[in-house]
Amino acid sequence: MAMEVGERILVTGGAGFIGTHTVLQLLNEGFKVSIINNLDHYVEEAVLRVRELVGPHLSQNLDFYSGDIRNKEDLEDLFSKNKFNAVIHFAGLKAVGESFAYPMRYFDNNLIGSINLYMTMAKYNCKKLVFSSSATVYGQPETIPCVEDFDLKAMNPYGRTKLFLEEIARDIQKADPEWKIILLRYFNPVGAHESGRLGEDPKGIPNNLVPYIQQVAVGRLPELNVFGHDYPTPDGSAIRDYIHVMDLADGHVAALQKLFKLDYKGCNAYNLGTGRGTSVLEMVAAFEKASGKDIPIKLCPRRPGDATAVYASTEKAEQELGWKAKYDIDDMCRDQWKWVCQNPWGYQAKP
Repeated sequence: MAMEVGERILVTGGAGFIGTHTVLQLLNEGFKVSIINNLDHYVEEAVLRVRELVGPHLSQNLDFYSGDIRNKEDLEDLFSKNKFNAVIHFAGLKAVGESFAYPMRYFDNNLIGSINLYMTMAKYNCKKLVFSSSATVYGQPETIPCVEDFDLKAMNPYGRTKLFLEEIARDIQKADPEWKIILLRYFNPVGAHESGRLGEDPKGIPNNLVPYIQQVAVGRLPELNVFGHDYPTPDGSAIRDYIHVMDLADGHVAALQKLFKLDYKGCNAYNLGTGRGTSVLEMVAAFEKASGKDIPIKLCPRRPGDATAVYASTEKAEQELGWKAKYDIDDMCRDQWKWVCQNPWGYQAKP
């Protein structure tokens, strides 16, 4: 169903990795977009490049607000000056390892910030929400692929914040059926925009596999630490479901379009993945093929909170959202390598 022209969408954390790619697709689909982002992980250059990619005409439909959803005054200021038709909520911290070291930081950012957001949305009668959840809510599933109605049991503080926020969303919607909510459980986002102009730009040592591989490939890091090489998998390394960030962005557009349908109701969860598992060592090999570089690896012990194998069942998203991942790991590695060749230091010039 086509949207009414000019629906305005608030995207929290919209200047981040998944956020920028999603904002780009929203603008291309004719939405008006407002981003709110704090300065913790935000780089102004990323938003400028979104504007560049959509061109001057569509760029007029993008507003940026520097603010923090943990600050109620920032949200009040934003909602009092704008009429939002829906919110896509990305803002939050997302590193499993860091969450063990600093759980309070995760509860503050992810829980308190989100609760402030939901209260402000309710006050201003904005009750359509797409929430950025995670496959970490499945913990170590007893069987794979992961199906949306599995029992949920996160294994780390980061995953627990996502699980708590899913439960909060369900409670809000039960109490007030005017709310329409979609929870998107991402698997492992990688890749970059095909132009090489947008991509992932982690600060410091990356927490995720593929940005780590890319930094080894361009010589920023000496070797790749492979955590766990004695898992009960074909090559001993952990298995994950890697999904191209552009497929993920399109999944958000599909979810948003679902929320605007008159017959949609409730709070429903959907997996966004490819439905295929790829081991860490298989991903290393695919990146070596795409880049023509050797990736030296160092085998390390398993990390706490890491599951052996996790990949998605994607049938529900295919049937109900009309969405299916298009790209494979060769596409992901090709686009990631193009991004890193053009931007070896991310969005900054060499420091």
